[in-house]
Amino acid sequence: MDIVRLVAAGVDMPLIAAALLVTVASYVGVALVRFYAPRVGFFDLPNERSSHARPIPSGGGLAFAVITLGAWWWLLEFHPSIPLVQAVRTQHALAFIIAGALIAGISLIDDLGHVPVVFRLAVHAIGAAVFVAFFAWWSALNLPLLGWVTLGTAGVFISIFWIVGMVNAYNFIDGLDGMAGGQAAAAGLGWVALGFSTGHFAIEAMGALLAASSIGFLFHNWHPARIFMGDVGSTFLGFCFAILPIIAAQYDPRLALAGVLLVWPALFDTGFTIVNRLRRGENVFTGHKEFLFHRLVAAGWSHAAASTLYFTLPLAGAGLAFTWQYGSTSLHVAALCSIVLLCVGLWALVRDQEKRHLAQLQEVPSADSMRPEPARRVAGRV
Repeated sequence: MDIVRLVAAGVDMPLIAAALLVTVASYVGVALVRFYAPRVGFFDLPNERSSHARPIPSGGGLAFAVITLGAWWWLLEFHPSIPLVQAVRTQHALAFIIAGALIAGISLIDDLGHVPVVFRLAVHAIGAAVFVAFFAWWSALNLPLLGWVTLGTAGVFISIFWIVGMVNAYNFIDGLDGMAGGQAAAAGLGWVALGFSTGHFAIEAMGALLAASSIGFLFHNWHPARIFMGDVGSTFLGFCFAILPIIAAQYDPRLALAGVLLVWPALFDTGFTIVNRLRRGENVFTGHKEFLFHRLVAAGWSHAAASTLYFTLPLAGAGLAFTWQYGSTSLHVAALCSIVLLCVGLWALVRDQEKRHLAQLQEVPSADSMRPEPARRVAGRV
């Protein structure tokens, strides 16, 4: 009962109300986009790299991006639990909105037509630079085995590189119904738990808003998806999950690594696939179906099963994040070993499923073997 009373005392009712409102607003906003997208020709047309077989309305991410930006601005401006003077609150709100709008905006333009990769990356870098210049950047980190690491000016460039990288990694991972939205909901809830347990309302609130907007979207996107989020949604989510570890590190440098652990499936799958494609001399920015989750579906898994797996994997990362936040050095080493084992385990699962699927295909009789043998051969066997 004491634990229940302690948790109840720490619950922020305005934040819960805001999260519920954001969930409903996201659901309604995505429904409106889903209604109007076909009327303006905003479809995701299937091709040889697609996981769907018919045109699906796209751009649902525009709704939850606008809603999340507006809700975060409201919290920064008016919520008393964020201990900042008004001038800093306004600066931070504007930095987040401008940077997020730049990244989501160029992605929306790319969804509607085509923007060259170099130009997209340049806008991503500008958005990251706006956030770093006017909000926060990594000046120091607390890393396993290394302890405190002061980054100095290099932290500015590392932060920008991290944001741009995460924006594109999360965009790459959006390849199945419910995949990106499910991971966002899980990672957002992980941030809620971290923020609540450490007493840092800002990161708790941001996690709640991201989880809420993602859940509202998932009602439309779970398999079979009736609308896709598009690059406008996936890059915006990548931006948010990139800046959260930077914001959290201002309160406690250990939270930077904890935040990375919450999105480890997207980082590992993207990194693993990019390395494989670079090794073969292929363009990493061209569309393909070589991500580990694609390979699971090709091996016989349903969209829902693969997305559910990727929905639960961040929860394992959340457990490791708490270990890093509160554990001793020995536990930190164990957490590092665990994340390596999780990565290897995901790859091993995919390889095992591929081998099983191949074995099943080889066991199925071919069309030629099903034909009746000539009578003379049958008689000869008798």
